[in-house]
Amino acid sequence: MQKTILEMEKVSSILKLLGDKTRLAMMRMVYEQEYCVCNFVDIFKMSQPSISQHVRKLKDAGLVTEERRGQWIYYSMNTESEYYELVQDVIRHVDLPEGAITCDDNCCN
Repeated sequence: MQKTILEMEKVSSILKLLGDKTRLAMMRMVYEQEYCVCNFVDIFKMSQPSISQHVRKLKDAGLVTEERRGQWIYYSMNTESEYYELVQDVIRHVDLPEGAITCDDNCCN
């Protein structure tokens, strides 16, 4: 019985995390391809610290993974997450944000 309550708490936590429209949009974007923070800053017109805070929350929940390339870090959806199918089911019903673009290696210069 305790395990069921814990699982509901975890799912509730994930859904609460996705209840923020910026994080929901970020998850929709990284579902399609990887993005760096500079892309998110340009698309959402938010400061780098604000974007980094959103990304950190997604990373702490295990929903995104990161890959460092030189000085830049690229984020993608964590397909190994125990919540992958749940998140996938949610974000499939969300449009990509306007301005969602492909990042080339020079975008963060």
